[in-house]
Amino acid sequence: MASHRRPKQPSRARVTVLTTAAAAAVVLSANAANAAPSGKLSKDEVKAKVDKLYEEAEQATEKLDGAKDKQQKLQKEISTIQDNVARGQEDLNKLRDSLGSLATAQYRSGGIDPSVQLFLSSNPDDYLDKASTLDQLSSQQVEALKKIQDKQRELAQERAEASDKLKDLSATRAELAKQKTAVQGKLADAQKLLNTLTAKEKAALDKEQAQAASRATTRVDLGNTGSASGRAAAAFAAAQSVIGSPYVYGASGPSSFDCSGLTSWAYAQAGVTIPRTSEAQANAGTRIYSQSDLKVGDLVIFFGDYHHVGLYAGNGQVLHAPHTGAVVRYEAMSDMTFEFGVRI
Repeated sequence: MASHRRPKQPSRARVTVLTTAAAAAVVLSANAANAAPSGKLSKDEVKAKVDKLYEEAEQATEKLDGAKDKQQKLQKEISTIQDNVARGQEDLNKLRDSLGSLATAQYRSGGIDPSVQLFLSSNPDDYLDKASTLDQLSSQQVEALKKIQDKQRELAQERAEASDKLKDLSATRAELAKQKTAVQGKLADAQKLLNTLTAKEKAALDKEQAQAASRATTRVDLGNTGSASGRAAAAFAAAQSVIGSPYVYGASGPSSFDCSGLTSWAYAQAGVTIPRTSEAQANAGTRIYSQSDLKVGDLVIFFGDYHHVGLYAGNGQVLHAPHTGAVVRYEAMSDMTFEFGVRI
């Protein structure tokens, strides 16, 4: 016979526990639905990481600029040496031709010109000394042979110098490729991070950057700060004329710039040649360690490794090309680590 006993009801305590657990599950589910996917960075975190990558890319860019500059100098030096070698070889050939004529004449008369023996000797210097001592050569021949030997030594030295510089050029080209890859890698990593943002986050970030750029390209009241010199003022005016131009790594004007590309271009417009890289520009003039002593147009060097440079704009402001994704603009020097100024 089937039992008709009523099922046992759960205790009040058990009901309370079950109810609480259910409520907690609902809350956790709601929180999970509203939370960002596990591992996803917030907009501000992405921006911070991207800014860091841009700074690292700029460090590599300055090394890239240095390698480019060295490559250009080496190519010019090698070209000059090769031209000198070519001209020297022509002179040497003429000297040999003149001795060859003497040798031919003496050979026809039944003699062997000592100059021919000299060229066949395993030790020309030794033979020349002996021949001169024994008066086997005329003073004219001795002088001609000395000129040939001097020219041969000169050409050997220049060829060795060219060979060393060619090796240096090869190493510089390898460094150039390495730094270019480093820059491209940092920029690619930055773009990957930016691609993790939603369309809404990207729009918000773009708006923030546009507002910052708008504020930074509008010159603030710079007070009564004077220029370091007429040329510094001219360089600063040149930099002002390209405000809003994009930062492009390795670029030195006139429509895009990296940091040292802007400063070297600006001073070139004022008729002053300064080194291409920020590290070299740090040694291009008199250092000024107190910000209060800076004048408009002075170079300002940032960060311990000197990888960033701009032009002092007065009132604690710098006019510079900041980083990839930014434009030539004014910015507070306090936003970066100031090392010293340089007065050209």
